[in-house]
Amino acid sequence: MKRLIVLSAVMLFVLGAMAQHGGHNMQHNHEEMMQDTSAKASEPVHNHTMHGDTMQTGMHAQHEMYSAYSLNLPMSRNGSGTSWQPDESPMYMYMVQAKDWNIMMHGAMFIRYTAQNANNKGMRGSAAQFNAPNWGMVMAQRRLGKHGLLNISAMLSADRLTIGGEGYPLLFQSGESWKGEPLIDRQHPHDLFAALSIAYTHSFTKDIDLYAYFGYPGEPALGPTAFMHRISAFSNPDAPLGHHWQDATHITFGVGTIGFRYKIAKIEGSIFTGREPDENRFDFDKPRFDSYSYRLSVNPHRTLSLQFSQGFIRSPEALEPEENVMKTSFSIQHVKAFSPKSFVASTVVYGLNTKHHSNEHSALAEATYLIKRFDIYGRYEFVQKSTHEMALEQYGDKLYNIHAFTLGAAWRFFSMANLDLALGGQISTYARPSELKALYGNNTPVSYQVYLRIMPSMMKMNM
Repeated sequence: MKRLIVLSAVMLFVLGAMAQHGGHNMQHNHEEMMQDTSAKASEPVHNHTMHGDTMQTGMHAQHEMYSAYSLNLPMSRNGSGTSWQPDESPMYMYMVQAKDWNIMMHGAMFIRYTAQNANNKGMRGSAAQFNAPNWGMVMAQRRLGKHGLLNISAMLSADRLTIGGEGYPLLFQSGESWKGEPLIDRQHPHDLFAALSIAYTHSFTKDIDLYAYFGYPGEPALGPTAFMHRISAFSNPDAPLGHHWQDATHITFGVGTIGFRYKIAKIEGSIFTGREPDENRFDFDKPRFDSYSYRLSVNPHRTLSLQFSQGFIRSPEALEPEENVMKTSFSIQHVKAFSPKSFVASTVVYGLNTKHHSNEHSALAEATYLIKRFDIYGRYEFVQKSTHEMALEQYGDKLYNIHAFTLGAAWRFFSMANLDLALGGQISTYARPSELKALYGNNTPVSYQVYLRIMPSMMKMNM
């Protein structure tokens, strides 16, 4: 607990310093930056004229803010890795311009108390913990000539320090390991270096882009935008129970992607390391480039983003090196802005893991409604987990259908220098097979948490 308080204080100081720096250098830009949501999806976001030392190109200066992988798409389309989000997605970040570079910084930290299976004390999955899931990201971009765009990204997480090596309690969660044992009813921490990537995009016309992306670590073209980057989930500190069915490849030590966009559609192909990060969250794992994937993304409207993807993943789990997985994913993301301070965002995801000729299905539906200082959010999940996945081999070889329902709310009570503090809480309940009552308790499992969320303010949008 003492370590968590100290580390959280340090991270709060760092975020505050970033906010002060961003507020001092970019106050006008942050507050007045407009995303023209009535414009066509192919038009980039334009900054207002900047003065002084921000960009030395004369008495007045102007920068254009682009998508990470196109000179002709808005910055709001950026998801995790090379994924797309709807163009009306709000942006929570600091922005700095220095000479020819555009620099964006964003992230989040949840200082919280979480209690899982709280009404079945002493039963499996019943655990409580003070912890602080967190992540921070910096992205820098600049034009190279008339048609080129260079993008460099770094994402870090101090989860290993603020959560611990075995991760945080999360009922019915599974995946990865700690001290050689599978993690059950816990969510693993993320690596310190969650992403270090570089990409070059060549825009042939306003409708045609070709890009190359390399990350070590990075994210292959597989699945939807990762959960911590989805606007529909930005107030929920927990990873989805279907994380390893849907978006677990967002940290991959070694990935190369080639992507081609034509108008509203994009096709991508990746080669990458199939093995998930090891238990040492501070090192760089060995790149293998033994897996591959492809993804088709379509943004038919500024409020919609769809993707379909498949990937062959060789030996993802260190404890099961002989097992390979074929992943299939489909998702729809929707964001509709009603005013500069109000929007609704929703996501539907389907994920399928195929192992040894068996199919394990998962589905997720989540939504967030923000109005001024309040947001209300919810998530429904369905996932099929095997007795082996849950370390329940004594029950035979079968699949369990797990359902989870979460409802939460957050209140942004303080804002200063483009930094927001919000108080929030959520409650979850679960439906599980009756034969698991002997392990998880006779009462319908209930989990809850309360938290303080720290993140950059939302940039205003021109409606």
